[in-house]
Amino acid sequence: MAETFIHPSAIVEKGAELGAGVRIGPFCHVSSEAVLGDDVELVGHATILGATTLGAGCQLHPTAVVGGTPQNHKHKGGPTALIIGKGCIIREGVTLHRGTDTSRGRTTIGDNCMFMAYSHVAHDCDLGSNVTMANYACLAGHVAVGDGVIISGYAAVHQFVRVGHHAFLAGYAAVVGDVIPFGMAVGDRAKLRGLNVIGMKRSGMARPELMQVRQAYRMLFSEERPLAENIERARGEFAGSAVVMDILDFMAGRERKYFTLPARGRPVGEDDGPDGE
Repeated sequence: MAETFIHPSAIVEKGAELGAGVRIGPFCHVSSEAVLGDDVELVGHATILGATTLGAGCQLHPTAVVGGTPQNHKHKGGPTALIIGKGCIIREGVTLHRGTDTSRGRTTIGDNCMFMAYSHVAHDCDLGSNVTMANYACLAGHVAVGDGVIISGYAAVHQFVRVGHHAFLAGYAAVVGDVIPFGMAVGDRAKLRGLNVIGMKRSGMARPELMQVRQAYRMLFSEERPLAENIERARGEFAGSAVVMDILDFMAGRERKYFTLPARGRPVGEDDGPDGE
């Protein structure tokens, strides 16, 4: 079993739980409520605050601060948590905040996520696995992000917005409405520019399914009828497609229905923008 290593200059408060093979580099600070899984590495100058759990194999780079108190005036100082899955890479200057005691009380992050330098996840967010946030990307509070989403540099997501699995947010996108699974959002304010075809292929989607999603996309966002009517038509037309039903279920998933849509007057078709990445 690998031995735990703590640099003499690091501060690990009494009560912190450290798994096997944990490595804590110089000038790190680990709170008394922290739980570090096996083989977690703090490279140096990293800070873990509050009730923060790091899954096995996570890596924190210098000046990353995880588990900070939420930037929310409604928070009363009660106990809240940040829960991070396995194998996440958290680069320089990243900030990941705990939940608020007046909301869900926790921020949750799945496995194998990559947070590039100076990206930020606010209070009460819920991220799936294999999410990538590029440099300076930012999530406001209460954002939900599905598996396999890519959020490009400087993109910002408004509070309470949902980003469906395998969506792609382009650089500098300002996202104020829900983005459908496999959707590709571009611009300020962000508009849909087609589908994240590369992400669809990476997810293992077969070509016939991909073509069905493209057909459903054109039907859903046709300006000939209201969106609600298009959704019902798509339910009938693509009832046998699990992947299309997944998108439609996402769109019906809660009472608040404010979506990121294609620009009005722009043709909705297969070549409606780049494929994403």
